[in-house]
Amino acid sequence: MALTDIVVRQAKAAGKEYTINDADGLSLVVSAAGGKAWYFRYIRAERRRRMSLGAYPEITLQQARALRDEARAVLAGGTDPQAHRDQKQRAIVMADENTFRIVYEKWLERRSLVLKEGRQTTLTVMKRVFRKDVLPALGKSPIHEIRRHDLLVVVDRIERRGAYSVADKVRTWLNQLFRYALVVVPGLENNPASDLDVVAAPQPPVRHHPFLRMEELPPLLRMLRNYPGFLQTQLGLRLLLLTGVRTGELRLATPDQFDLDRGLWIIPPEVVKQLQLEMRRKRKRPRDVPPYIVPLSLQAIEIVRHMLAQAVPAQRYLFAHTSKPKKQMSENTLNAALKRLGYRDQLTGHGIRATISTALNEIGYPKIWVDAQLSHADPDKVSSAYNHAEYVEQRRRMMQDWADRLDLFEQGKVEQASRQLPVVTLPFPQTGFGNVESSEMPAPVNVSAEAESEIRVEPAINRLPAVPSPRSNIEDALTDVQRARLEMLEIFNSPQSLSVVDFAKAIGKSRQSVNYDVRAGKLLALTVGNLGRRIPDWHLDPLKDRFIQAVLTHGWNMDGWQIYRLLTRPCESLEGATPIEAVTQANFHDAVMAVCLAMKQEQGLRQTA
Repeated sequence: MALTDIVVRQAKAAGKEYTINDADGLSLVVSAAGGKAWYFRYIRAERRRRMSLGAYPEITLQQARALRDEARAVLAGGTDPQAHRDQKQRAIVMADENTFRIVYEKWLERRSLVLKEGRQTTLTVMKRVFRKDVLPALGKSPIHEIRRHDLLVVVDRIERRGAYSVADKVRTWLNQLFRYALVVVPGLENNPASDLDVVAAPQPPVRHHPFLRMEELPPLLRMLRNYPGFLQTQLGLRLLLLTGVRTGELRLATPDQFDLDRGLWIIPPEVVKQLQLEMRRKRKRPRDVPPYIVPLSLQAIEIVRHMLAQAVPAQRYLFAHTSKPKKQMSENTLNAALKRLGYRDQLTGHGIRATISTALNEIGYPKIWVDAQLSHADPDKVSSAYNHAEYVEQRRRMMQDWADRLDLFEQGKVEQASRQLPVVTLPFPQTGFGNVESSEMPAPVNVSAEAESEIRVEPAINRLPAVPSPRSNIEDALTDVQRARLEMLEIFNSPQSLSVVDFAKAIGKSRQSVNYDVRAGKLLALTVGNLGRRIPDWHLDPLKDRFIQAVLTHGWNMDGWQIYRLLTRPCESLEGATPIEAVTQANFHDAVMAVCLAMKQEQGLRQTA
C-alpha cells in the first residue's frame, strides 16, 4: 500500500524504531524518539542495500519519490546509486577545492622554485598577465568545468587589443598549467589548453633590437662622454660597450664577481640567461655549470675600479639604485639614457650586444671568439654546451683591441678604427670542450705562432679616460636655482617617473581618468614647465599608493615637488629611512604622521621667511 501525506505526517513514536513502506523500495523509518527519515532499499551484486534520501519534513513524500526514481534509473544503468551520489558529492567538494585560481596558485608556487622574481622576469610578467587577463575571467570557475572555448575567449580578448606576443605566452602558460593540473587534480582527464595555437592570429614580423654600425659609433660615444645625467648611468652604458654583457648581468653585478688582478669578470651561472635555461633543462646545480668569464680591457677595469671606490657600505650591487642602495639599478635606466641621448628606436641596451657582434665579425675576429665573449650558444656543438668559459686569453686581446678602437671612433678616426684584421687560418679544434669547474681557469686554445703574430693588437696611441673628469668647475658655477632645476629634471626624466599615458596603460585606465585623479588629489604628479606631467611609479605599489593618498589629504596646499621631497627625505623617527621606502602595513600610521610633521615644519619655515 502506497504512503500518503497524511500517513507520513501522523506517524508517531512507538518506543522503538519501525518502518512504513512505500512502493518500489521507498520507505519511511520512524525512530524511537519520533524522528523520520527516507530510505531507498535495493539489491546490488546479490546484496541488500539501503540508501538514505534525507529527513522528513525537509524532504517531502513527493521529493522522496523523485529521489527514489532517480536512484532506480542509476541502478538500471548498472551503477550503484550510493556510489554515484558519493561521487557527485566528491565532485562538488573538488570543484570548491580546485577552482582555476587555486590550481593556478599551486602551479605558480611550483614555478617559483625555478623562476626568479624581478620587475620584468618571466615570473613577474606571468603574475601580472594572469592577474589582469586570465583570473578575472576564469578564477572562480572549477577547473573541471573549463572548456577549450572558455580559454579561447580569454586569448582572443588579448589578441584583439594587439598584444600578440602576450597571447602567445598565455597559450603556453595555460598549457603548462593544465598539464600540471592533470597530475595533481583528481578526476581531471583532459587538457583543454592543448592545440590553442591552431587558431592563433598571425603575429607581426619580429622586431629585433636596433643596433648601430661602426660608422655610426662616433656621435654616440661623444654624446655619451657628455651625458648630462648620473655618472653611474654613463659608466654603465660604457661598460656594456666594452664587454658585451647583457643588461641584466650588468645590473646584477656584485663587487665579488670582479678579479681585477687577473682582469676578469666572473659571472655566476645563475645570473646568465642562457645558463639559467641550461640548468633548468638539464636539472643542473649552479656549481655544476662553469661561470661566464668576461675578460676586461684596461678601460673596463678603470670603470670597475671607480665604481668600487664609490660604493657605500650598504651597497650590494656595483651599479646600485639611485635612491635605494641595497637594490640594483632600475632595468629601465640604461634604455632611458639612450633615449635621452636621442637614440629612441635606434639603439637599446641589448642592441649594444648586436653592435659589438656585428663590428667584431666585420673586423675579422673568429666567430667562435665573439660568441664566447657574448655567451652565445654554439650551434655546431651537439651537446649545445656554452663556450662562455673558453678562449679567455684570445678574447682578452680582442676586447682590448675593441676598447682601443672605441677610443679611436670617439676621436673621429673612423677609418683606422674600422680597419680589418689580416685574414689568417686558425687551427681550432672541431669538438667542444668539456665543462670547466667554476674554480678553474680554462686553458687557451692552441693557436699557431704565425696566427698569433698576425692577430696581435697594437696599443692605441691615445687612449681616452674611461671615467670622465669631474665637472666640478661647471657645477660650482651653477646657482642654487639652476642646481635645483637640474635635480628636478633628473627626477622628472628618470625611468621611475611615468608619463600620464604610460601610467594609464600600466593601471588599465584612460588618460582622462588619470588626470582626474591628479586633480582630485589621489595621485602625486610632478611637472616641469611645459614638459607635461610625470607620475612616480610608487603608485603601482598598492601600499605606497595608499600611503601617498593619505599624505596628499594632509598636504593639499603643497605642490607635488614639495611632497616628493618630503617622501624621499630621511626621517629620524623611521630610523633614518625615507618615508616612501620605510612604510609598511605595521608602521603605516607612524609613517604618515612623520610626513605630516615634516609638512608642518616646512610651513612654519615658509611663514617665518
